[in-house]
Amino acid sequence: MSESTYQDQAAQEARADREGHEHGDEKGTLTLSATDFTALEERVMRAVDVVRRERLARLAAEERASRAEAQMREHQSVVEQVEKELGVLRAERDHVRERVDRLLGQLDALEL
Repeated sequence: MSESTYQDQAAQEARADREGHEHGDEKGTLTLSATDFTALEERVMRAVDVVRRERLARLAAEERASRAEAQMREHQSVVEQVEKELGVLRAERDHVRERVDRLLGQLDALEL
């Protein structure tokens, strides 16, 4: 808002206040101002409440993320161990399969 517009608006409000006082309308002007102030106060309180809830939600989310990361690090070592065991078991299975194939080959040779 430009300075001249602001000054014009302030002058109009001052005239309205003077006219209200002259006509005995002081209570109506005060009621309007109190109503406006109450509405503004309610809006500010709602905004403060929203900010407070969002901060609490953010803190809770950060805490959950922290716990999840800790669990992931904890489980990462278990996953690595299981992967190693799986590799050993696959190698053992392949070795057993080769031995069984050899034995079956020897049985087939005996039947001839």
